[in-house]
Amino acid sequence: MTAPGRRSSTFTRLLRHGFTDPSAAERLLDSAELAPVRSDPVLLEALGATADPDLALHGLVRLLEAQPGSTARRELLDTVTAAKPLRDRLLGVLGASAALADHLSRHPSDWHALVMYEPSDLHPGVEEFERGLAEATDPVSLRVAYRRCLLSIAARDVCGTTDVAQTAAELADLATATLRAALAIARAAAPDDSALCRLAVIAMGKCGGHELNYVSDVDVIFVGEAVDGADEGKALRAATKLASHMMRVCSEATVEGSIWPVDANLRPEGRNGPLVRTLSSHLAYYQRWAKTWEFQALLKACPVAGDIELGEEYVAALEPLVWKAAERENFVADVQKMRRRVVENIPVAEIERELKLGPGGLRDVEFAVQLLQLVHGRADVSLRSGTTLHALQALAAGGYVGRADAVQLDEAYRFLRSMEHRIQLYRLRRTHLVPEDESDLRRIGRSLGLRADPVADLNREWKRHTSVVRRLHEKLFYRPLLDAVAQLAPGEARLSPEAARERMVALGYADPAAALRHLEALASGVTRKAAIQRTLLPVLLGWFADSADPDAGLLNFRKVSDALGKTPWYLRLLRDEGAAAENLARVLSAGRLAPDLLMRAPEAVALLGDGDGGGLAPRERAQLEQEILAAVGRADDAVHAVTAARGVRRRELFRTAAADIVGSYGTETQPAEADQGVLVDRIGGAISDLTAVTLAGTLRAVVREGWGDTLPTRFAVIGMGRFGGHELGYGSDADVLFVHEPCEGVEERVAAEAANKVVSEMRRLLQIPSADPPLLIDADLRPEGKSGPLVRTVKSYEAYYRRWSLVWESQALLRAEPVAGDDDLGRRFIELIDPLRYPAEGLGDDAVREIRRLKARMESERLPRGADPKLHTKLGPGGLSDVEWTVQLLQLQHGWAEPGLRTTRTRQALAAACAADLISAEDAGTLDEAWVLATRVRNAVMLVRGRAGDTFPSGGRELAAVGRYLGYGPGHVGDMLDDYRRTTRRARTVVDELFYGAGNGRPR
Repeated sequence: MTAPGRRSSTFTRLLRHGFTDPSAAERLLDSAELAPVRSDPVLLEALGATADPDLALHGLVRLLEAQPGSTARRELLDTVTAAKPLRDRLLGVLGASAALADHLSRHPSDWHALVMYEPSDLHPGVEEFERGLAEATDPVSLRVAYRRCLLSIAARDVCGTTDVAQTAAELADLATATLRAALAIARAAAPDDSALCRLAVIAMGKCGGHELNYVSDVDVIFVGEAVDGADEGKALRAATKLASHMMRVCSEATVEGSIWPVDANLRPEGRNGPLVRTLSSHLAYYQRWAKTWEFQALLKACPVAGDIELGEEYVAALEPLVWKAAERENFVADVQKMRRRVVENIPVAEIERELKLGPGGLRDVEFAVQLLQLVHGRADVSLRSGTTLHALQALAAGGYVGRADAVQLDEAYRFLRSMEHRIQLYRLRRTHLVPEDESDLRRIGRSLGLRADPVADLNREWKRHTSVVRRLHEKLFYRPLLDAVAQLAPGEARLSPEAARERMVALGYADPAAALRHLEALASGVTRKAAIQRTLLPVLLGWFADSADPDAGLLNFRKVSDALGKTPWYLRLLRDEGAAAENLARVLSAGRLAPDLLMRAPEAVALLGDGDGGGLAPRERAQLEQEILAAVGRADDAVHAVTAARGVRRRELFRTAAADIVGSYGTETQPAEADQGVLVDRIGGAISDLTAVTLAGTLRAVVREGWGDTLPTRFAVIGMGRFGGHELGYGSDADVLFVHEPCEGVEERVAAEAANKVVSEMRRLLQIPSADPPLLIDADLRPEGKSGPLVRTVKSYEAYYRRWSLVWESQALLRAEPVAGDDDLGRRFIELIDPLRYPAEGLGDDAVREIRRLKARMESERLPRGADPKLHTKLGPGGLSDVEWTVQLLQLQHGWAEPGLRTTRTRQALAAACAADLISAEDAGTLDEAWVLATRVRNAVMLVRGRAGDTFPSGGRELAAVGRYLGYGPGHVGDMLDDYRRTTRRARTVVDELFYGAGNGRPR
């Protein structure tokens, strides 16, 4: 007996052999069942070689206990200790699968199935499995026979006799044999139905692809036809009964459990469609109604049971349609969108453990391989395999995938499938989640041969292979394009020019020949620049293809690279900072404005890579003003000073536009901006601040050159309209008023001449043709409009507004705000106009009627001829003008009493009106939504076309680009227009009541 406090030698040996509970193992080894062999070193060694020695030992004891007598126990023990192949198979299964151990304890003689096949027949097929299921006549006996066959597959798997691909193929063959046996049981139960019809069972998914899991739904499609002379309707009803019965045999719960569900939801119309269709009905559906993913699913279609001849006719009839799927509009986008939707539907808590559907998982490899098959399999029949690994090998052999990439993905796929098999084998449950429990991870790691530190090694290998697969779209779909245009080693397989062209078309490139020329210019050669470009381009091509205009993205990238390619930091930035490369791709392919700004100063690319998008964050107004005034101070004259100021403006416009595009599109690491109102406010504020500091710098430059530091009059610029409201868009002019006040002792005439010269020179310098976009100054909102003087004194403004001011001028002054020049003068101007824009006791009835009359006249007279009013963002119903005039009427009526309404910003004023109960929260939300949407459309039009516009573009690509900016995927332009009409229609209803109605702006 072992002394207290000391461990026995057996305890130590058990620890050394991998047991985690040596005490329990000692007790089991000392049990009566193992008494004859407890000291046999061969047994302990064999147990230690299993995935879970504790589980294997426990299962062996249970199996021995279940034997019908001592003779049977002795036979089992003799076999275990004497026959190495059987010992390894049996203990390997017991150490890997608690579910199969349970089966053996219920059916103790089934361990003989582990020696069912001779060594010369290591890989049984459908016929061998059919023999193993031949005696099954009902669901219970079929379930028992199925598990018996499964034992033999699992034994070969865990012992390494078969690899993961062979195991998956055997599981598919067993499923085929099981479907045939289940159909035979269904036919035997209804011979009359069987006599009326021909029924073919088409395997889909992993079963059809000959790569099934241990536990998986078996996807099928049923095809039925009437036998000669039978009524088709009766025949289809009979076939449906047979198919339903067959499905129940496999999936219904019995005392032995179920086998697996038979899933027929891949059929036409899914679960809403008939279970069985005729061949002609299938064909008609796929010709007219099928979606891209349905053709993708048909890649794996394979007749497996029932009338095989009919099944082969089905596959032959649909095959031509499958290989034309890549010609469908938005083909690649549809496939990619489906993949993204799968990932989005994974619960957040599970996404990192999702082995099949998660990023870098099995489905990523399968989708990419299938995508390439559909694109290139049209002309290359060698690619038409339903088995993922076979198809990947064929793609590599044909040069469609780089050989090294194919090897890496093959290894990753095999490892991930092996993990999936081991996870499912333990409980024989359908799961693709990597467990979190350390004992489970230890068992899986040991089963895969990771013995030193199973948990750590498993996690490391899993993450390594996942990281390879994460880039599978790059590796499988885009890189061969570069091989097609780059200089390759002699004899190396390459994508043919025609295949490369087809792939570019499938990606959405309208001019594949030009795109390939760009690739050749970028990636050919042996320079370091070309080598880095070949690394970058596969990823960039994918991002370009995700836009509405891939051609423009690639062309713009070539232009930027031509300008900066020899600059050391440029390629290093794109290579080493993934965010910079993706941001650049999004910006270059989103439209004309941002690329045009970038081409004028390509070094602005650096803004895209300041970690986590920090380089795209809008700068504070004080920082910008300090930079511009410093640049102006260093310049030799006003022209150079304003050129410097305009250069800063151009760079900051690019920063704002790039941030807007990235925020609207989102990236792989950063989702799109959720609150569109926040994005709109950020853009409007950034552009307004930028315009203000540009005017301030220009004013400083003009004054310094003309008068030094002693301008004879104090001078201020007042922002109006969207400028004063901090709501400028990319294409907005700067609406302003100019005000001055002669310095002490200066004649008013001299002061006025100086002020007018300042204004004239500012306007001239800001519009001089150059590489920088002009800044147009619009002073038409001044008293007397275009006929009035450009600059007035405060007293002149006061006299005019006292005697001549009209109600529309009070309305326009609602958005007046000082933006540059003398702060005190600007403040005094605001004090002057406050009583006009917030009149005491509000507006009289006549004034309200006048505002309504002016608004109605503007709607009828200013809308461009031929424009669709419902899609005009400014003057259309429910557009910007409707919302702004409604808010401004509330400000004019109630601003004197409600301090919150005294703001130049539309959204702030609307929120204040709601807080003051002047408008209901529902109506305020409706108006706000319409205003934000219309503003975003205007910004989108400018970003896409490079010039301002108030209506949606008419061109298909431009319209699609606007839709992409607004969050609508390919093919959803109609949805975008419908949503815009619906949103503005609801807003117009509110405007009709609040602005034109008798309620006079009161809440409903």
